[in-house]
Amino acid sequence: MEKILVLGAGRSATSLIAYLLNQANSFGWQITVADYALQLAEDKVKGNPNGKAIAFDINNEQQRETVIAEADVVISMLPARFHVAVAEACLQFSKHLLTASYVDDDMRALDNQAKEKGLLFLNECGLDPGIDHMSAKKVIDHIRNQGFELRAFESFTGGLLMPNKEEDNPWEYKFTWNPRNVVMAGQGDVKFIQEGRYKYIPYHHLFRRTEMIHIPGHGYFEGYANRDSLQYLEVYELQGIQTLYRGTLRRPGFCKAWDVFVQLGATEDSYSMEGVNGMTHRQFINSFLSYNPNDSVELKLAHYMKLDIDGPEMHKMRWLGLFEDTPVGLQKGTPAQVLEHILKKKWTIGEDERDQIVMWHLFDYKDGDQTKQVRSAMVANGEDATDTAMAKTVGLPLGIATKLLIQGKIEARGVQIPITPEFYNPILSELETLGFHFIEEEVVVD
Repeated sequence: MEKILVLGAGRSATSLIAYLLNQANSFGWQITVADYALQLAEDKVKGNPNGKAIAFDINNEQQRETVIAEADVVISMLPARFHVAVAEACLQFSKHLLTASYVDDDMRALDNQAKEKGLLFLNECGLDPGIDHMSAKKVIDHIRNQGFELRAFESFTGGLLMPNKEEDNPWEYKFTWNPRNVVMAGQGDVKFIQEGRYKYIPYHHLFRRTEMIHIPGHGYFEGYANRDSLQYLEVYELQGIQTLYRGTLRRPGFCKAWDVFVQLGATEDSYSMEGVNGMTHRQFINSFLSYNPNDSVELKLAHYMKLDIDGPEMHKMRWLGLFEDTPVGLQKGTPAQVLEHILKKKWTIGEDERDQIVMWHLFDYKDGDQTKQVRSAMVANGEDATDTAMAKTVGLPLGIATKLLIQGKIEARGVQIPITPEFYNPILSELETLGFHFIEEEVVVD
């Protein structure tokens, strides 16, 4: 009996745990779900005879070693900062490890040790990173295998809400993943290549440098650049490519409104604000504006940001309740933390709301004298606030990879990401049977 340990039972682990328990019924696996909140783990196991829920504290070294020693395969759905501690225990007890998180330098440093012990430490096997890797690399490899020259690769992914005409939400957005990551998005180095030249976007210009993307059947989206596209030169073996750009998708109008927060300094995370325990939403916004006893906060903001007082950006701010005398509800915090807390009040997804994942790739290549493009798109919809599209696209690739590993269908060892055929072919194939389809079209560019 194969024993699979899932560390973390949060929202993103929902579909993973359900998939593993369903497969356990066929293969006789034992699934242990471990979380700091025992009730949360029990809710995910749902009394399945092949499942077990336990209370787990990642900071308890003895417990960490005990539960990992009893497993055959470990899947970490914990925050990324804990993965290396889990990985070191997996090395100690010779256990395979799978995560959906980005590989960092500390994890990468364990590559040789994992290979020496014949272990797979698979990372970035969820959504952005994960399905984006696999779907992109499959097309890139296909183009190259035909002997064609790849000139450009662009890729965008967005975690959004499903369109709902009955919902009065001018942002057309709510949190479908870590709220802090949304508030902090774009901070850091933004680098990419465009027509053979390196390009850089400073944070204060990022949300003004957007592009419109049309996906047939789903309408228009706006995209802004992710932090460092250049790291994929090596990951995808794209040295010499003319254009390399990865970005994030939002509904049209989102970025211009979000830029208001950026320009104000409301996403700053380097200092703590004073008087947060007595601050209201209105006072939070006013704290970034100049003093003028004769003008309202609304008028000062519109003037400072050169906005129409009755325009769409100001409407979005009003909808969030930013001009109301509602207490923030925090004792202390940085501007970014205060903003996140305010946004959660209106951007927390409701039980009857459905999220949506949108992914779009563009491949531009030379076929003799002709320039051709492949455009690939996937749109996935959630069921409700629990069975979300985000949870499915993060968790299902991990579940499928775990099954393939146990069945001996994955030979790779060491620290890996799923960019080779032994990963992407079977995982994408099973995802398609589960309803995750990529629609591809090829066109000749004049």
